[in-house]
Formats: sequence, structure tokens, C-alpha cells
Amino acid sequence: MESQFNQYVALKGSFKSAPQAMPADDTTRNEQITVTIRIKPKKPLPDPLTDKGFKNLSREEFQKEYGASEEDIEKVTEFADHCELTLVKVDANTRTVKVQGTLSQMENAFRTAVSKYKDKEGCIFRARSGELQVPLELDNIIEGVFGLDNRQIATPKFKIRNSGQIAYARQVSTSFTADQLARIYDYPADVTGKGQCIAIIELGGGYKTADITKYFKSLKLTKPKVKAISVDGAHNSPSTPDSADGEVLLDIEVAGAVAHGATIAVYFAPNTDSGFLNAITQAVHDTHYKPSVISISWGSAESNWTEQSLQAYNGVFQEAAALGVTICAAAGDSGSNDGVNDGQVHVDFPASSPYVVACGGTRLNVNAANEITEEVVWHENDSSATGGGVSDVFPLPDYQSASKVPVSLHTKKAGRGVPDIAAVADPATGYDVLVDGQSLVIGGTSAVAPLMAGLIALINEKLKRPAGFIHTKLYASADVCRDIIQGDNITVTGNKGYKAGKGWDACTGMGVPIGSKLLEILA
Repeated sequence: MESQFNQYVALKGSFKSAPQAMPADDTTRNEQITVTIRIKPKKPLPDPLTDKGFKNLSREEFQKEYGASEEDIEKVTEFADHCELTLVKVDANTRTVKVQGTLSQMENAFRTAVSKYKDKEGCIFRARSGELQVPLELDNIIEGVFGLDNRQIATPKFKIRNSGQIAYARQVSTSFTADQLARIYDYPADVTGKGQCIAIIELGGGYKTADITKYFKSLKLTKPKVKAISVDGAHNSPSTPDSADGEVLLDIEVAGAVAHGATIAVYFAPNTDSGFLNAITQAVHDTHYKPSVISISWGSAESNWTEQSLQAYNGVFQEAAALGVTICAAAGDSGSNDGVNDGQVHVDFPASSPYVVACGGTRLNVNAANEITEEVVWHENDSSATGGGVSDVFPLPDYQSASKVPVSLHTKKAGRGVPDIAAVADPATGYDVLVDGQSLVIGGTSAVAPLMAGLIALINEKLKRPAGFIHTKLYASADVCRDIIQGDNITVTGNKGYKAGKGWDACTGMGVPIGSKLLEILA
């Protein structure tokens, strides 16, 4: 007998607060929208956090063992048909079913109400509040539903340098290209990332090929192959230097200057919960470009995400670890408050995922011979400082058990410590880039993620295999990173934040990776 899907239960972790924005007059209920339904795997995913004998899987092996079951997909598609929704995509490998329908049909399918709001710039967006509901038959099958709400979820973690940002006493300012930093930080010099693919996730902006050509010609480096990939209808859309183009070009030019022999696949997605998740999922499971490392320079404080989002994204990062794909993510640019400004400390997600290499920031000074004379925590002011702290969501992972991670200053509970590593991020000692024809110096932990991704690409070429999940070896080897012991990221009133010190700290993690030593421990 065909199920009628007439009994509903709350979808765990789906609660969402209404936005603090003005309601909009737009009440069109016939608007067509696309929603992503994420389904549980056939069996529990392999977990490098707990499985000491863990081995990387090929994408083919993973899909065979850990995709969604045909039975579960059939139940979800039957539900979609029952609700008169159109199937857009059914993918057992990524455990994804995309459906399209009117706003009214989606509200009915998931027992929710979606309203329209207007942001400060006058843009109209959809938002829901409360919990979603799913049929009882699908309660243990559906892990998350994304796309009903399309408010912006993340911000890019880059800072364009201007004279007002150079605030510290000596007014020292300098800048670097990423290939110069690769030499300063002792990255492998006899490889270029050939045969590797670095994926970059972008939630806005774009690049002009002419900029990339000109930039790499100025560095006397071969231009990397750059591929723009559309996710959920987003595309390469360059505009002006002060837009998200700054993020896109920073990511491409930094990763490419370190590993110019690599292919750089740029996944452009809408800046929504659904778009961001779909971009990461597509990059992780891309069987054409097969990225071995992914750079993410967008994020938001943990408190800004729903529980279902945190767990779904974290699940994709776990899949990446199982596939030998290293994820590098920016730790944030607003110190211990992470841009929330509610009087509490916060850490940025996705950096706080235990499967992600969280990238913090430093200020770097060198002499005429490019030898490091000083490297300290990046902290210019409350809106220009490295993120870092202790997760209020993810527990302390085994690899940090000996790192003396403090309890969260917010919850007083143990949690995953952020970041793992660091590198130069201060705009005052930032990165020379070319954006929409304009030469700029840009900083932010956004720059550290692609710098680290470039290093991993070099190491992967050298090893002739993907390094994958590097945390266990990174934390077991004290001399792989140059310890940063000066500075703090305290940006919350009442002196709430974290100070650098010997060993791991919540400003720069284990310190700045020495490329040759990281290669040595991963070999």
C-alpha cells in the first residue's frame, strides 16, 4: 500500500530564528524554488578521528560503500511525487535529492512558513523560522533540508590594506607574493603541483582571465589552468576591485603562485546555506577534476548556523577526509568575537570542523635577505585580527588531547580548538595581488587557506598520493611548525579572548608550518 505521508515529525536540528530584517511586501506564493534534501549514508562513514588504521578510499570505492541506498532514495522521491514536486537531481553518490516546486508546495511539503524580507541594501530574500517537519516514514532517512531559506550565510575573510589599517607603533608595512612566502616558509622547491587539482569555493564575485595572465607574467611563472564551475546557477561574475572579486583573485593568485603547475577549479555557488553545502559536496565528489585539496575562505560564527547545517557540512568534511581530500579553511578576521559582537567569544565555521585544517593569521617581518625577523599574532584592532578559540559545537578531538586546549570561555566546556596552523594574514604585511586591473595588498585568514592549499598540492605531487587528513601527524610532531608565542586575539569587551604561548594556542594553533618538515612527516 502506498504511503500517504500523513504523519509528520520535527526534523532534528532544523530550528532557525527569524532574521532581524524588515518584512517585504512580496507575497508571491507561486515562485519556483529548488530545495536540496540530504539523505543518510548506507552505513556509518569511515572516521579518521577514531579509526587509527584508516586508509584513504577512492571516489569509486566510497560511492559503492557509502552512498545513499536505492530504497531510501525511492522513499524520498516517492514523497516528492506525493507533494507534486519535480525532481531536479537524484545522486546516490552525494546522497542528494534536489526538488523544485512553488513556494506554497514547499511550505506544504515541509510544514513551514516562508516569508520575504528586505535587507539594508534593499535586496529581497526568503527566510523561515522554527523547525521543519518531515513525514514519519522519512524521519531516519532525511538528514537535512536546505534551500527554503536563502538569506546569506557567510562572509569572505579578506581585508584590503589601506593606510588606516597600519595601526601599530612602528608603522611598518610590507607585502609579499605567495611564491616569495613559499621560499620564506621553506616549501618544497622542486615541484609545482603538477597533476594536482586545488578546488576553491566562492560564494560571490569573479575573475577576469586577463588579470590572471598579467599577474603570473609579472611573477615570471607559468599561469595555472583555472576552471570556473557553476553550482546551483551561480557563475564567474567579476565586477569591481572592492567587491568579492578581491576574495576570488586572492584565492586564485595565492594558491597558483605556490603551485602554478596545478589546475585550479573554482566552484561558484550562491551565498546560501544550500549553495555553500552543494559547492563543497560537488568539489569533494568531483570525478572529473578530482581535487586533492579544497580551499575555503568564507564562513560565519558557529552561532549563525542551524544544527542540521553544522552536521551536514561536517559530514561532507568527513567524507573528504575519507577520500584523502584535505580541506583548508580561514579561521576568521575579527579576533575572538568573530564579528558577532554580543559580548561572547565565538569561533568560525567551517574552520571549527574537526576534519578541516583551520588557518589562523600572523604579522610577518623579514630582512633584506628574506629571513624572518619577527612573526607574531595578527591583531591590529577589533575588526582586524585572527580568529581562534574553542568550539561550542564540536568536541575535543583525540589529536588535540595533549595540546592543552582550554575550555571555551563561553560555555566553560571542552571543545575542538581553532586554529590548527597559521601564516601571514595581517594586511599591513599582506599579499600583492591584481584585482580587476588594480594592484592591491590584501590580508586576512582568507589568504592563509589558499597558501596552505598550495603547500598541500606541492606535497601531494611529491608524495605521488594525497596527504588527506593531516591532523594526527601534524599534532604528533612538535617541530613541524614554528611556534608563535607573542600576541593575542582578544576583541571581546572584558578581555575575553586568547593569548599566544608555547605550544598550541587559540591564536595561531601549532604555529606556522615549515614546508619541508610537513612534507617529511607526511611522507
